[in-house]
Amino acid sequence: MGVFTYETEFPSAIAPARLFKAFILDGDNLIPKIAPQAIKGAEIVEGDGGPGTIKKITFGEGSQFSYVKHKIESIDKENFTYSYSLIEGDVLSDKIEKISYETKLVASPDGGSIIKSVSHYHTVGDVEIKEEQVKEGKEKASGLFKIIEGYLQANPDAYN
Repeated sequence: MGVFTYETEFPSAIAPARLFKAFILDGDNLIPKIAPQAIKGAEIVEGDGGPGTIKKITFGEGSQFSYVKHKIESIDKENFTYSYSLIEGDVLSDKIEKISYETKLVASPDGGSIIKSVSHYHTVGDVEIKEEQVKEGKEKASGLFKIIEGYLQANPDAYN
């Protein structure tokens, strides 16, 4: 098994606490409402929402994939960090055992946030993951994030 790690950062005009509430803590409710083409729904399969919880995420009609299961590894509401692993679903294929994600929101000097994300691709055997293969997924995630950011800008009283 190999592990390939990719890091990304991008800015947001939204402060970390508000963004964390919307994107991480209430994303399972918010995203299907504002981006049903991306995510049709999310449900807890096992657990109480904290570490160890397993969630099933069903993708929208426009997706090439049908679902994934996430296992929450950690969540820190005070430091705005969240980590989880994709443990099941057609996204993984026969070449990837699991994908682990670590997300941290930090305050930027302008009052917004910097979203720092680290992805660890755990491959089967000696399969290599190329950055181009990761890029498409990162672009989709970034697009979804921009939809959430737009919603928060258009609804200044939400998630305060």
